[in-house]
Amino acid sequence: MRIAFIHPHKAFLPEIDAYQKFFSTFNVKTIVIKPDEIHQMNADVEWHFMGIDKSEKKEDSIKIHEYTSASISPFGQLKNFSKKILNVKPDYRLFLNEYVQDKFGFDDEIPSGFREMGIANSFLNFDNNKSKKEYDFIYAGSVNAERKIDGLIERFATKYLSDHSLLILSKDYDDLKNKFKQFDNIHFTGPIAHDEMPAHISKAKFAINFMVDKEPFNQQTSTKLLEYAALKMPIITTDYNWIRNFQKENGGDFYYLQKNLSNLTWEKISQFNYSFPDLKEWTWEKQIRKSGVLEFLQTKFRNLSF
Repeated sequence: MRIAFIHPHKAFLPEIDAYQKFFSTFNVKTIVIKPDEIHQMNADVEWHFMGIDKSEKKEDSIKIHEYTSASISPFGQLKNFSKKILNVKPDYRLFLNEYVQDKFGFDDEIPSGFREMGIANSFLNFDNNKSKKEYDFIYAGSVNAERKIDGLIERFATKYLSDHSLLILSKDYDDLKNKFKQFDNIHFTGPIAHDEMPAHISKAKFAINFMVDKEPFNQQTSTKLLEYAALKMPIITTDYNWIRNFQKENGGDFYYLQKNLSNLTWEKISQFNYSFPDLKEWTWEKQIRKSGVLEFLQTKFRNLSF
């Protein structure tokens, strides 16, 4: 059996690496290709990360559509609707969660499941206690304009945190780096390989989860928060729907930032009593197994056993 994971390579998708590692343990071959390479290869399963997929379904293959997020502004609702009507019908759909499923509003009989984000073993097995602390804070993640990260960084360019260091671990940050180049306490690095992330994140004393409080961001899983928690990093975070629900279900004590960041001070952050959530259900293997996609594949390929 051979699975082709298909996406345009515009976004970093750690789930693809997780899928490949999972299926390799069962001798299932996998490849990762771009959409325009579909017709140049043969696979038993075409696994698309959406996107638009208007490719014809091959008679001898299974087509899976995975929706890892809802569309973002501008015109997020229109983008969701366009994907709903333009995409060919697959054999199975996966959604990050019920919120993402509801945003697309599919009303056909195609079976579906939910595949949440997970935590890689490189994070779960890393010993943070042995790391030398080189920075006070780290923010790992996107610095795209819609994240409104400027306000956070500016806090380190003022009297409030100018004597404490911040590491931005990201990509495509040249404009921000140039904007704050005069401040020796603000550092930028990346991108780096995902397996190297634990060592870099653990160089900091505190980890920042900075998410803008608007849809779809505030309804979708923060992979970085999961990774911070796996590394036992004290977590400072903005306040929004997903993290409140996550905390309620999994525990943990996080330092919540006020919208104007007025409580982002060294004194308050240092005095807070942090604790860590229960992450036993958040391994990639458990998330894949809970999604329903394995049972679906077994109905199509009778010799499969997971």
